[in-house]
Amino acid sequence: MKRKLIAAIGVAGMMVSIAACGGSDKSGDKAGGDVKELTVWLTVDAQNNWPELVKAADDAVAKKHPGIKIKHEYYGWPDKNTKLDAVLATDKAPDVVEMGNSEMISYMAKGAFAEVDASKFENSDQWLDALKASVTYNGKTYGVPYYAGGRVGTWRKDIAAEVGVKAAPKTWAELTAALDAIQKKKGDKFSAWYQPSPDWYGAMAFVYDAGGSIAKQDGETWKANLSSAESLKGLTAYKGVLDKYMHGDKTKDESDRPVVFGQGKSATIFAAGWEGATAADPKSDKVGGLKDKLENFVMPGPNGKNLPVFLGGSDLAIPVKSKAQGAAAEWIAAFTGAEGQKGLVSKGNLPNNKAALAPLKNDPATAVPATAAESSWFVPTAPGWGQVEKAQTLKTMLIDIAKGKSVEEAAKAADAAIDKVINTK
Repeated sequence: MKRKLIAAIGVAGMMVSIAACGGSDKSGDKAGGDVKELTVWLTVDAQNNWPELVKAADDAVAKKHPGIKIKHEYYGWPDKNTKLDAVLATDKAPDVVEMGNSEMISYMAKGAFAEVDASKFENSDQWLDALKASVTYNGKTYGVPYYAGGRVGTWRKDIAAEVGVKAAPKTWAELTAALDAIQKKKGDKFSAWYQPSPDWYGAMAFVYDAGGSIAKQDGETWKANLSSAESLKGLTAYKGVLDKYMHGDKTKDESDRPVVFGQGKSATIFAAGWEGATAADPKSDKVGGLKDKLENFVMPGPNGKNLPVFLGGSDLAIPVKSKAQGAAAEWIAAFTGAEGQKGLVSKGNLPNNKAALAPLKNDPATAVPATAAESSWFVPTAPGWGQVEKAQTLKTMLIDIAKGKSVEEAAKAADAAIDKVINTK
């Protein structure tokens, strides 16, 4: 997952009151006691963008455990899980590992991560709802949210001004009225809203906005829910966006959306917060001065509230095979505590908790992503969710809808495919 930054500051002297989490080993580390070595796996985001926060957590743990050796390994997102799967099959598992939040589910279901006591981590009672869901499996906690990134609306305010719109929309009616006017003025080779149909993160925002969901849980069993009346209502609203405003290739995914947006043939996107800035980068900007023509806003939904967003981001987990689970919990507590969250926010990330999010809503520089993050959704925390993703079931459904298949028929087919695997460990 890509991360874009705002600024850099130094953070030092993190002192967090921490206690150990569950798990024991031959070294007597159950209470974070006599441990000589700790291995922490993080992505290159931490290595390149906030190494001072890593060092501050190291220092906090080293102060409690004089002489401890803390080793760090950094990896890129594409090869992370292959490397992790290989090492988890041995007796040399790392003690702390960073996971994409939607990657947690299959590992939790298979018992790969140790249970943690959430109360031992600062502001855990304020974790953002979607992040809390990402570390929870069958009512137990198996990780700690690290930080988040949300989705916002971004549009060309210069194009909006061409049709007499001077302010970003705050309601669905304002948004669609502006888009209708833009579409009429620019013609059918222009996308008033560039929305790649397979972008299921965007599509499911409409489903959850309508009160629907991908799947529902009954005890420990999950059942696909895309054919429910509420989900169909959301999918129909999404189809309306595609039909009226999306005039690009509707089978193309969102991977190069910033590049397409930078070409100047669209007015609006609903995307990760960094995508607008990437479109305005000189490498992508074919408009000229695009940076000064863009405006972010909280995307309104058809049902009168802000459109709920998927919160991407990272979690930190402790492999059940770790021989230093207590010290691992101490390191995570130091790294994700209040001071650590301040440092991550300064780098353009969203914090893991509502208490740290609240003041960001009053800062013009962060008000839009912070406000958008208040309303969020998360994927089903079902044991077979990873198989659903690999099967690209949602993308297939959305492409079918974009091509003209009925919403009801496409949703029914997706439900059948989901039900085959969603409860499989």
